[in-house]
Amino acid sequence: MTTSSSERGVSLGMPELPAPAYPDDVRARLETDAREIIARYPDSRSALLPLLHLVQAEEGHVTRTGMQFCADVLELTTAEVTAVATFYTMYRRKPSGDYQVGVCTNTLCAVMGGDAIFTELQEHLGVGNGETTDDGKVTLEHIECNAACDFAPVVMVNWEFFDNQTPATAKRLVDDLRAGRPVEPTRGAPLCTFKETARILAGFPDERPGAVEATGGAGPASLVGLRLARGETAPARVVHPREGAAQDRDGAPADRGAHEPSPSEHLSSHDAPQDTSASDPAHPAGPAAEEGE
Repeated sequence: MTTSSSERGVSLGMPELPAPAYPDDVRARLETDAREIIARYPDSRSALLPLLHLVQAEEGHVTRTGMQFCADVLELTTAEVTAVATFYTMYRRKPSGDYQVGVCTNTLCAVMGGDAIFTELQEHLGVGNGETTDDGKVTLEHIECNAACDFAPVVMVNWEFFDNQTPATAKRLVDDLRAGRPVEPTRGAPLCTFKETARILAGFPDERPGAVEATGGAGPASLVGLRLARGETAPARVVHPREGAAQDRDGAPADRGAHEPSPSEHLSSHDAPQDTSASDPAHPAGPAAEEGE
């Protein structure tokens, strides 16, 4: 006995119609921009990523029309373009808000409060992950590491940093965005809309006054290793283990006890005595074997 496709729950449907074309004036403008982008690369195929940002800047997300345009100007198949557009999360596949609010929920930000921020923003805005508010202003999403761990927990709006956030400050931030009130990132360039951000990511200059000069440098904790490598600070001093006397190269006792570190020194977990099962019998943590046993 055979089973029909409808009985198996399979809908064959009709083939999808071709993507609608851009209006002539829009296509002409995009082709001019596309030629400028393609000219930067020895192989035109390498221009696909910035071209996807370009069409995203036109409509706020990557549409079938945008992907067809990229395929046409690069002489690729739509399958090749779609494979790239669906791989990278920075390309939106559906209409999204003027402001992409991303809450870092990777390990450090999560334990510092990122999970709580994301949960409360979902409730406050009435949206889930990747969803947009009814007014079209804010799209909320959880994102992976923003490379700003020394400012955790971090929220990003259109890829600009809002550091050291709390549920209360994050809710005030999205309320200001929806109300059209001025919002200043913690560091970096002034905030702009998602479409404007997409055009900048396509490789076109940010012509807003002062935007290029504004920078968002790393925090002090992130720069310690770089400064040590450059010899700009004294090498880190770590106290000698408490078990056994410290000795110098000749076997003589060396004074390497605990000390008060200077501001230039990098603190480590050994710079202060730590309670352990051996040093605090009132709080044993099980048998502690000597090294090498």
